[in-house]
Amino acid sequence: MVNPIAPAVRAAGYGGYYWVLDQAEIATDVMFNTRRDLLEIWPDLVHHAALNLGSEDVLGFLGRKLHPSLQAEVVADTKRRPEGWRVRHRMGPNWVKMYDKASVLRVETVINNPREFRILRVITDAKGRRERRWSPMRKGVSDLYRNFQVGMGANQLYLQALEAAPLKGEGVAALDALCRPRTRRGRTVARFNPLTPADLALFKAALAGQHTMNGFRNADLTAHLYRRPAHDRDEAHRRCERVSRLIVKLRGHGLVAKVPKARLYRVTPYGQRVMTAALAIHNDQYPTHYLAPAA
Repeated sequence: MVNPIAPAVRAAGYGGYYWVLDQAEIATDVMFNTRRDLLEIWPDLVHHAALNLGSEDVLGFLGRKLHPSLQAEVVADTKRRPEGWRVRHRMGPNWVKMYDKASVLRVETVINNPREFRILRVITDAKGRRERRWSPMRKGVSDLYRNFQVGMGANQLYLQALEAAPLKGEGVAALDALCRPRTRRGRTVARFNPLTPADLALFKAALAGQHTMNGFRNADLTAHLYRRPAHDRDEAHRRCERVSRLIVKLRGHGLVAKVPKARLYRVTPYGQRVMTAALAIHNDQYPTHYLAPAA
């Protein structure tokens, strides 16, 4: 029906067609009332996406984790177009990009190599037994639905990360609340000091890109906060208890929330905004090395 000379092709001995999706583009549009409304926050979104979403975040958007066996090149670039700005985060031949189009903010996932992702497929082994197994995704039309699922999932994660963009006028009040003790369910939670290395390291650990999809556990934060393994079981136990107290503190300030029926925690949208703003202000406004006070 699509190709009227298909019978002639088959008669010449070339067989039929195997339809494939060579490139999948899955886009999510966020509509604004006017382009002026979009431009009020667009510079902050571009700045946040270009500077604060690193390689580990890109891997998280595309369902991968940072691993020594990973061979793909991860790149983030920004380009000025006649229509406006475009920010792209690329992992090998696949990428997630964001750009403006009239009064629309568009986030788009492009898949050129579907084998980087997995699909649940029925496999027949050598003994004839059939079982469901996660296998590399293919370009065939039968995997088209999975391209859509992967692309929409990446778009949603990217939009959630954009919620952390520190917009003008909101960051000061949020950081002020972070620096004050809070009472949650009758229990007082200590304040944070976003300028101390310890609190900054905790924020970075909680915002790590590999936690975006699946959340994090106590052991995940411990691995980020302590680069060297514990000397003995007692030290490992003390580290676990300290990280547990830090998670309680993060929950008390509404920065993270517990996943129901699991020992997992996820960063809340409020936590994304506040912790990202604290890191951005520290990195932009304060020098990396501090001068020691005179004796």
